[in-house]
Amino acid sequence: QVQLVESGGGLVQVGGSLSLSCTASGSVFKPNAMGWYRQSPGTQRELVAVTFTGGVTNYGDSVKGRFTISRDSAESTVYLQMNNLQREDTAVYYCNFRDLRLHNDAWGQGTQVTVSS
Repeated sequence: QVQLVESGGGLVQVGGSLSLSCTASGSVFKPNAMGWYRQSPGTQRELVAVTFTGGVTNYGDSVKGRFTISRDSAESTVYLQMNNLQREDTAVYYCNFRDLRLHNDAWGQGTQVTVSS
């Protein structure tokens, strides 16, 4: 079992920046993937960014060039640096951990990001 605790989030103006972090504990085995998903009212949850064991990263089309995902050397904490935020980025952001051997996953509690003009 893996537990995820998110931090960050808040209110920012259009064009501003914000950073999120998520720390995993418990059975953090490799290979794995850690990433961020988001959901706004009336929409389905969508991929924001994900990073895999070995360093491969993938981004949703709407955030490419603006957001950067990274994690520490122990792969226990994942970060999301969000730059040039737009109103469309307003959502609840959820951290995800997926064990690629056991085929299970865990989710963080979610953190609200609100971008205002």
